[in-house]
Amino acid sequence: MIISSQFDAGNIECIDQSDASNIKLRIRADHQSDFYQWFYFRAANVGDIACRYVIENAAGAAYIGGWKDYRAVASYDREFWFRVDTSFDGKQLVIEHTSEQDQVYFAYFAPYSMERHADLIAFAQGSEKCQVETLGHTLDGQAIDCLRFGDPDKADKTLWMVARQHPGETMAEWWMEGLINRLVDDSDPVVRAVLQKSVIYLVPNMNPDGSRRGHLRTNAAGINLNREWHQSSLEKSPEVYHVLEKMKSTGLDFGLDVHGDEALPYNFLAGTEGIPGWSKSRQNKLDLYKQTLASINPDFQTEHGYPANSAGNANMSYCSNALAEHFNAPVMTLEMPFKDALDTPDNEQGWSPERCMKLASSCLDALYMCWDEMI
Repeated sequence: MIISSQFDAGNIECIDQSDASNIKLRIRADHQSDFYQWFYFRAANVGDIACRYVIENAAGAAYIGGWKDYRAVASYDREFWFRVDTSFDGKQLVIEHTSEQDQVYFAYFAPYSMERHADLIAFAQGSEKCQVETLGHTLDGQAIDCLRFGDPDKADKTLWMVARQHPGETMAEWWMEGLINRLVDDSDPVVRAVLQKSVIYLVPNMNPDGSRRGHLRTNAAGINLNREWHQSSLEKSPEVYHVLEKMKSTGLDFGLDVHGDEALPYNFLAGTEGIPGWSKSRQNKLDLYKQTLASINPDFQTEHGYPANSAGNANMSYCSNALAEHFNAPVMTLEMPFKDALDTPDNEQGWSPERCMKLASSCLDALYMCWDEMI
C-alpha cells in the first residue's frame, strides 16, 4: 500500500500505512497559516482491501462543524466523484472504503486542478465571443487569468464574477466551468440577449497558488484573499490587487463572488447588508434575485444562510462588501455546500461538479429574468 499526494492540489501527510485497518494520516496546514481542512490523496495497491483511513488531526481543522454529517469523495478516474462512508468522533475523521480498483483518489470535494484550469482557459478562448487577458502574476509566478465575453464598446453594462478566492472551495471553479460552457454556446438565446446588453468578466480562479499547493483558504503567503479588498498589495495579495485594478478600469454594474461553505448543507446567497450605502432598493434587488433563482433551480433555497449584518457593521475587507460600496452596485456572495443540498439530496454524489455547473446556468437565467429590476 502506498499513500501519496505529491501532485497538483494534493494534500496529506502519511504517518503510518502499515495496517490497512488503521492508516494514519494528517492534513497539512496552509503555508504560513494555521488553516487546514482540504485533503486530496491517492491510495495505491488497495484493490479489494477493506481500508480505514484515519485523519488524526481533524479536530483542529478550520471549521470543525464541517465534519458533521460529512462524507468524503472518491474517484477511480478523477472525473466521476462519489461519496464514501465517513465518520467523525470529535477527534478523528475516518474514511472507510474497499476499492474496486488498485488505485483510488480521495478528496474533501471534487478537485479542480490547475491543469484543468489551463484547459478551461484554452477552451474558452476558442470562442469568438471570448477574449483572454492575463492581469498579472501570483507570488509563485502563475498567471491571473481573466475572461471577457462580449464587446465593451457596444455594451451598456459590465458584469463581474470571480471564484475560488479560497482554493479549497473547488466547487466555485466547477461553477465557473458550467457558466463558461453556457457562454460559448452561439445558439443560446439567453446568452445572446445578455451579451447584447452587457460585457461579462470572469476570473475562474482567484487563487492559483493556493490551488496548486493544496491549500484550504490562503495564497502562497498565507493570506486570506477575501480579507484584502480594502488594502490589497503586490507584496501579499497580488491576486486581489490586479483584479481590483481591472475592475476599476471597466466599472461594475453587477457582481458575484462564488464560494463554498464547509458546514451548511445548502446553496444560498449572502448580500451586502451593513455596508454604508445599503438601502431598501438594494434589499429589493437582493430579494428579487434570490427568489428568481429559487424558482428556477430547486437546488437553491432562501430559508437558510448567513445572518445579515446590521447597519454599519459590514466587514469592508470582504470582496462583496467592498465592491458593492465602491461601485454602488448589486454584489452578492454565492455559497455552495461541501456536503450535499439537504433539501434535494443525491446519496451517490452529494453536491457534485455536475450540479455546480447546472446552478451556474440557472444563475444566468435568473439574471436575465430580472434584468430590468436588477441592473
